[in-house]
Amino acid sequence: MALVAHIDSGKTTLTESILYTSSYLAVPGSVDTGSTTTDFLPAERERGITIQSASIPVKWKDWTFNLVDTPGHADFGMEVESASRVVDGAVVLIDSVEGVEAQTKGVWRQLDRYGVPTRIMFLNKLDRPGASFRSSVLSLLSHRLHAKPTPLILPIASFESNDYSRGEPGVQGLVDLVKWEIWKWDSEGQPSRHSLPRKVDELGRLEILPASHPIIPHLVEARTSLLENISMFSEDFMESLLALPSDPSAYLTVETASIMPHLRALTLRNEILPVLCGAAAKGIGTDLVLDYAGELLASPLDVPHDIQSSNAPLRMLAWKVSWDKRRGWLTFVRVYSGTLKRQSVIFNSTRNERERVSKLLLLYASQAEEVEELPFGSVGVIVGLKYTRTGDTLVSSGNQKASGISSLRDITPPPAVMSTSIIPQSHADLEPVQEALKSLSRTDPSVRIELQEGQILVHGLGALHLEIVEGRLRDEWNAHFEFGRRRVSYREGLGSGSQESQTWRTDISGKPVVISIDMEVQPLGDGEKGDPVWDDNVVLGPKGDPLPSPESFPDQTHPLAHIARGVSSTLSSSPNSSLPLSHLRIKIVGFRHPNDTPIHVLTGASAVILRNRLREAGMGPVMEPYIRLKVTVNEDSLGKVVQDLTENGAEISDLGSDSNAAVDVDEELGPFTSEGVYIPPDWLSPNTASSQSGVKGAARLRRSIHCLAPLSKMLDYSTRLRALSGGHGQFEMMNAGFREVSNSRQLEILKEIGRA
Repeated sequence: MALVAHIDSGKTTLTESILYTSSYLAVPGSVDTGSTTTDFLPAERERGITIQSASIPVKWKDWTFNLVDTPGHADFGMEVESASRVVDGAVVLIDSVEGVEAQTKGVWRQLDRYGVPTRIMFLNKLDRPGASFRSSVLSLLSHRLHAKPTPLILPIASFESNDYSRGEPGVQGLVDLVKWEIWKWDSEGQPSRHSLPRKVDELGRLEILPASHPIIPHLVEARTSLLENISMFSEDFMESLLALPSDPSAYLTVETASIMPHLRALTLRNEILPVLCGAAAKGIGTDLVLDYAGELLASPLDVPHDIQSSNAPLRMLAWKVSWDKRRGWLTFVRVYSGTLKRQSVIFNSTRNERERVSKLLLLYASQAEEVEELPFGSVGVIVGLKYTRTGDTLVSSGNQKASGISSLRDITPPPAVMSTSIIPQSHADLEPVQEALKSLSRTDPSVRIELQEGQILVHGLGALHLEIVEGRLRDEWNAHFEFGRRRVSYREGLGSGSQESQTWRTDISGKPVVISIDMEVQPLGDGEKGDPVWDDNVVLGPKGDPLPSPESFPDQTHPLAHIARGVSSTLSSSPNSSLPLSHLRIKIVGFRHPNDTPIHVLTGASAVILRNRLREAGMGPVMEPYIRLKVTVNEDSLGKVVQDLTENGAEISDLGSDSNAAVDVDEELGPFTSEGVYIPPDWLSPNTASSQSGVKGAARLRRSIHCLAPLSKMLDYSTRLRALSGGHGQFEMMNAGFREVSNSRQLEILKEIGRA
């Protein structure tokens, strides 16, 4: 299972709490002190952020979880992509102060894209002032994450009734509505469990809560709402509820064993979204996260899979490749069928290469345990593979011709939005720098390397991503180079001129050869989305089906594989501007070549023919990357910040009244309705009422601005915002794709890249 969330929502802290609760650690680490288990890279501990996903097998009761801690920053979205591809369940965290944030929706869409079947929502940081259980649940609806968020847990801010009237923030305990018990954490962070009575009149005589506690009269309502919501999706459960006597205590008598199978079935069908809560930094709620992850999230047997037996064919997906100075190349794999044994020979069906497995490891973040085999459903590491890259399918060497080996879906890197040039310090450093870049792009497929007019260009997902790339090249591969000026990665569309080129004439061994490739080239229609595999272009084969990328073509000797390689080469650099091409629709209708010519000639032929057609079509529209920006400032700085944004090409879409205004600027459908959804009362998080009454003036001082802005104008925005807001402004950004620019802006861009 993966832990995914917006940056600073507490994923790594929850991971540490899970490792401590499951007795893997004697003492939990801290992000603040740089002592966490999964953030072990020097750059991660220095910055206090997660840069790469880390996998740890966790044993809890009768379950073994393959836990993957992922980054929250959008610049490291490739790590979330690869983790989302191989997990069967995810725990999505939300900061209970901020609610759903930009990258929360980003990682949710990634889980959707790879069809992750089951998810649990964990509302974290309920111990912080301003946290709100109610607002967090409402934000799930307003941002359309799920139509039926279903709280299974209620927070107890304090076991003293007076703390609620004083608006004391915090969380000291939790009520488990399914198992009908209260969890209480003492000052040492140790939990105790207390069963709740099954009679309504006994709830006022609890030893753990005073009779005046505000949550007591609400418990029956909360459990009734939960059971009725489950019954709306399960006829069997509804019939069992209807058979209960008409007694106020009837719903309290329903046993956990009667509820859990229906709750699990609804979670597996994604008809409800289980909602848990707590405070990971204090370990509050961690036990319940582990319990419900085991009981509700899908296991490898709950998703479509091959029938497993002692001789089931081996099938795996390489979901991550990393480099270790001591161990060499480490390939993270998920076993989808069969069992992988040490010292066996496997076949990479994506690259048509044989590989030998030297060692098998279970990796506990930076620590390794050597094992003899990896069984079905497990996640482990193979040491020593030479050719395998992220997204490759691996099978047993005897199964290389079996049907279905290419059915494992590839992992698609997010599109690059920023680039920089790399200048080796001397001629002797050129080859080591190129080798280091080649190795780095193998570990991080979102890094794209390009040779353009004698210079080396590195494309990445943002300024921080390129900063980390620079550090890794120096620290891990000891490369000697200088970085050039950073600029955003622009794109060019298709020109409006006519295209006629269909043939390529050349000489092979002194003989004239004519190769003909018939292709349709046109721009994408309005509303038509490009394929991320082809950098937002659409490339189709003769039958109209999408062509795989050249690297993941099932049969590398097929003529279409060579044509795809040539098309990919030309799309990476326009003959008009040298920019990558985007928003093109290319269909390979047919091809003809002499029988006695080598098949690889089709690569050069397709590249030249497409390049000539693009040159004939002329210069197309230039596109630049845009970002969705949320800026939070004091009201006295609002005017200056809005003026600066508009002067730099931003389109303001909303001005919120506070820092966590629930406005979804990229949704036109509106929020999900709260009908049939249990919405907790405000007072469950007592500091919310306090912040709305006693600190009302302070709340009005904070304003949020939502806008769409060109990334090129926002590269130095942190410095600008600091000056405009007196150091009190905060902002977060998320990639919003590419948009066509005006003629005047196009001229500016062409001058910037030396093409005008």
